Amino acid sequence: MNIINESGILALSTRLQRLSEQLRKDGALIYKEFGIDFEPKWFPVILTLHHKKTASVVEIANEIGYSHPSTISLLKELEKQQLIISKKDKKDERKRLVELTEKGLDLVEKMQPVWKLMSVVLGDISDSKNNLLNAIEEVEENLSTQSFIQRAKQMINNK
Repeated sequence: MNIINESGILALSTRLQRLSEQLRKDGALIYKEFGIDFEPKWFPVILTLHHKKTASVVEIANEIGYSHPSTISLLKELEKQQLIISKKDKKDERKRLVELTEKGLDLVEKMQPVWKLMSVVLGDISDSKNNLLNAIEEVEENLSTQSFIQRAKQMINNK
């Protein structure tokens, strides 16, 4: 065991980040194995546009839970790869609408069987006695009612 693992709950964020990086790295290798040139960091935007067809930048940021600047950075990267296209909203000139290009749609088509495989494998990995996905959902729900910082401040104030 290492210090991070021995630190228990204090190192939760570090361990989740480590797990996330491992899954991302392996995910990239799986895409490569299937001959698909795809960066796992693009996944939330591509999946969102696959389901919504067209969405504004703000809608995408809200959907994927990223900040507006992070979302814009990701969108610029996807636009450079010609996987998405953005255009001004006819109803509101300030608003940009984003959708998958033909290349993006083709990519999603190629990825469908890979996503099915990944879902099965991830289901197998996370199907433990504590079920990781259920635990994450519970923690996210707890944080949605009161954030980490709010809880910490409340404990300080209650002393």
